[in-house]
Amino acid sequence: MDSEPILTGLYVPLITPFTDDLRLDRGALARLADDALAAGASGLVALGTTAEAAALTPEEKRTVVGVCAAACREHGAPLIVGVGTGDTASAIAALRELAGTGDAAAALVPAPPYIRPGEAATLAHFTALAEQGGHPLVVYDVPYRTGQTLGADTLAALGRLPGVIAVKHAIGAIDATTVDLLGRPAQGFAVLGGDDVVLSPLLAAGAHGAIAASANVRTSDFAELVALWRRGDAGPARRLGTELARLSAALFAEPNPTVIKGVLHAQGRIPTPAVRMPLLPASAGSVGRAAPLAGTPARHGAPAPC
Repeated sequence: MDSEPILTGLYVPLITPFTDDLRLDRGALARLADDALAAGASGLVALGTTAEAAALTPEEKRTVVGVCAAACREHGAPLIVGVGTGDTASAIAALRELAGTGDAAAALVPAPPYIRPGEAATLAHFTALAEQGGHPLVVYDVPYRTGQTLGADTLAALGRLPGVIAVKHAIGAIDATTVDLLGRPAQGFAVLGGDDVVLSPLLAAGAHGAIAASANVRTSDFAELVALWRRGDAGPARRLGTELARLSAALFAEPNPTVIKGVLHAQGRIPTPAVRMPLLPASAGSVGRAAPLAGTPARHGAPAPC
């Protein structure tokens, strides 16, 4: 029997809250981290795309990781930290530095962005990271950002690498590669959904959990969605999944995390909806359409109304 993967459940890739003058708001970040874990998240992701990691200074990145690590230690939860570099040597160095801190359970690493090295070279890249980086890896398969598509055989080979413990599957759809990936899971290897709108059907097909930016709001409901599908409670899971897919579509109406920040600000959970350029704040219309969907949900155990 295959062993249960280390990473299952819901992981929330936290936004980075800013003040009016665009400084990192450490206190607001600490509150968000604690809220997410108290609401049922299995763990957190620091320095993901949702965190605007590319716009943070090295010192700010260390602060973000430190704040998230402290919350995870308090709750006994794992922390995943984003490591995104365009070359193998720099990625190995970043992984070794992260391993030295002892803060993270795993590193979330995309295929080298923009370069499009090909599948064989991407597999060689991750092989080198697994062998030399000294840290467990979550492969971030997100071709519409990296430009590099990974086929089913490559993903299966990645899943067999020692030290590669999961994939964040975010290809923008559920296709034949997805079906193949879920149909032959490697021992101890987790498939985590990364496209929020199609999260529910991916969980229904056998995914082990999710890294879901939309779960910055209604965290407890996203955690419940994962739990329902993992228990095989299909009826409530479908109803809740449909509702959360509408929320996710609204939250991604403009570039991530602009609408999420607008909603969190409207809820009074962060001091401003500010983002750093090259992003611009979400429009009032997009925030206004998403905010009602992020409110207190109805109960999902009861049958859907006729």
